[in-house]
Amino acid sequence: MTFLGEPPTTPRVRALYDGDVDSRGYVMDLSRAWAHHPEAHDALFGLIAAVAVEGGLSMRERAILVAACASTLGDSYCSLAWGTRLAEESDPAIAAAVLTGSDDGLDDAERAMARWARQVARDPNATTRADVDALREAGLDDGRVFAVTTFVALRLAFSIVNDALGAVPDEELRAGAPPEVRDAVTWGRQRSQPSPPA
Repeated sequence: MTFLGEPPTTPRVRALYDGDVDSRGYVMDLSRAWAHHPEAHDALFGLIAAVAVEGGLSMRERAILVAACASTLGDSYCSLAWGTRLAEESDPAIAAAVLTGSDDGLDDAERAMARWARQVARDPNATTRADVDALREAGLDDGRVFAVTTFVALRLAFSIVNDALGAVPDEELRAGAPPEVRDAVTWGRQRSQPSPPA
C-alpha cells in the first residue's frame, strides 16, 4: 500500500479500480494513490496519449522512452511495467539493455530517443542544441522532438507522484516480468521479501 489511506469509494474511484481489474486482473498499488483524484489520473493519461498519437510514437518507441526515463529516475514500478512492455514489443534482452543503459538491439533513431529520455530525466537544464541536433540527425523532425520530450516529461510526472507517495511494484507485476527485466531492475522501491527460513 502507498503512504496514503484508502480514499472513499465513489463512482470515479470504482471506475479506476475496475479498469485495473479489467486490464490486469487486480488493482495496482499506484491506483490506490491516484484514487484520491481520479480525474487528475484520467486527464494526465489523456494528455500522454494525445502527445504520443500526435508525435506518431509507436508502442515500441513509447516503451523505450519510458524504460529509459524511469530507470534513470530510479522508478522501479514503471521500469518493471514498461520493461515488460518493451520485452513484448521486442525481446527481453533488448528490454534489459534499455533499462541498464546499453541500448543493444536498438536502431539509430531509437538509441537517440533513449539517450534523450535519460538526459531529460537526469538534468533537463544540461541539454544543449547539439543534443537536439543529434535527434534531428537520427531522423526526428522538430514536431517529433517536441512530442518525445513532452511524453517523457509527462511520464516522469506520473512516476514522481507514484514514488513520492510510496507506491511499490505489485507482486503480480514482478511475477509477470521476464527474468531479464526483473534482474535488471535493482533500483527504487521494492516489495519486502520474506526472510528465508532459519
